[in-house]
Amino acid sequence: MQLLLDLHPEEYPLEGFRRRQLLEWVFVQGVSSFEAMTNLPAQMRADLAARYTLNPFREIETVRSADGSVKYLFTLQDGRQMEAVYMPYLDRKTVCVSTMVGCPARCAFCATGAMGFGRNLTPGEIVGQVLAVAGGEGIAPREIRNLVFMGMGEAMLNYAQTMKAARILLHPQALGMSKRRVTLSTVGIARGIRQLAQEDDLGLKLAISLHAPDEETRRRIIPTGAANSIEEIMAAARDYQAVTGRRVTFEYTMLRGVNDHLWQAERLADLLRGLVSHVNLIPMNPWEGSDFEASSEEQIQAFYDVLESRGVDVSVRRSRGKDAGAACGQLALKRPGAALGVPA
Repeated sequence: MQLLLDLHPEEYPLEGFRRRQLLEWVFVQGVSSFEAMTNLPAQMRADLAARYTLNPFREIETVRSADGSVKYLFTLQDGRQMEAVYMPYLDRKTVCVSTMVGCPARCAFCATGAMGFGRNLTPGEIVGQVLAVAGGEGIAPREIRNLVFMGMGEAMLNYAQTMKAARILLHPQALGMSKRRVTLSTVGIARGIRQLAQEDDLGLKLAISLHAPDEETRRRIIPTGAANSIEEIMAAARDYQAVTGRRVTFEYTMLRGVNDHLWQAERLADLLRGLVSHVNLIPMNPWEGSDFEASSEEQIQAFYDVLESRGVDVSVRRSRGKDAGAACGQLALKRPGAALGVPA
């Protein structure tokens, strides 16, 4: 049986007015069954139910943080598991979605990287996270206006599925999100960055997880970094900006005694010269079994001061949901026997 959410709105099985009704039930009302679509004829609903399923998930669990963030643990229909995070703010509601079960990038400071790689998610399994979060929070799907592809997985290595999911999320008859409010994060897949620049209809914001300005340090903390050198990543970022005219964000997780030296701040400023960019300094979030510690507040401030003095647009990003294991770098299912996202 096919997952309906895997289809682009223009691929939905009904025509004209009936298709618009179907799309409204799915993306505006957020219903989870065809039976609930009461303005569709009974036989039409039965036919849809015989051919399609609306739910990508077998089970959904939540862990709520004191700061209002919520970690969603999804068990997929094949039994594998992945997570998304809901982050409510005063002026917006944001969902951080996953594009894979686990992650092949293997960043040494990231709990998801320690899990290994399970499989790619389909477009419907990506979009379904947003709908499920809306349902779980008791809000309409279109109340979620901000989305980041920053959960489990390397989106650039599940490129086609992620791009289709983005097109569904942005489609005016689906969730109608603004391209200015959707960000895709990558560990630095140069060919993917250049390919994204050519997606004229998307206009997604780009965030590059750089984490070190020198090859020796970067390859230590990102073992797969050898496939894309810093020089290649920066060249791709400049090409992306030349094509799109959009600012590039660089994520930089602060690791005590590893990548927080002031000479590294100077090197990072050199890399960014002439590029319209923003740097997010992210204090490393702790997780059981990690060999790394977060930089001290004093060292983060000193690193910040160097960048600012060199004219770099920089901020310190305080992750939410730490107590729920929902912060950046913490997503790891909290399940024994879950090395590939398979429940025990």
